[in-house]
Amino acid sequence: MSGVWEFKNGVLRLVQNPGESHGSNARRKVLVHLTSNEVITSYSVLGRILSSLGWERYYDDPELHQFHKRSTVHLISLPKSFSKFKSMHMYDIVVKNRNEFEVRDA
Repeated sequence: MSGVWEFKNGVLRLVQNPGESHGSNARRKVLVHLTSNEVITSYSVLGRILSSLGWERYYDDPELHQFHKRSTVHLISLPKSFSKFKSMHMYDIVVKNRNEFEVRDA
């Protein structure tokens, strides 16, 4: 089973073969912080917002940007390079921070 998990309208579903739409119909996704309506453009912006929501940065793995929230069992693991930050990472953040973030078409 391969694909990308998509969170939309309160429903989480697996999208099969998400990479097949490379043509003109392919849309880039952006992560938006709802309170400030700010588009996440870097890990420094994301880190600042996550920190304000109670998330702490982990530095255990140099290949990842990881965040943990003490009051939960949740761990957010992101690729080291922001250029590899994909929609599946965005949806992970949305699920773990309900009502704080949204994934939109760019």
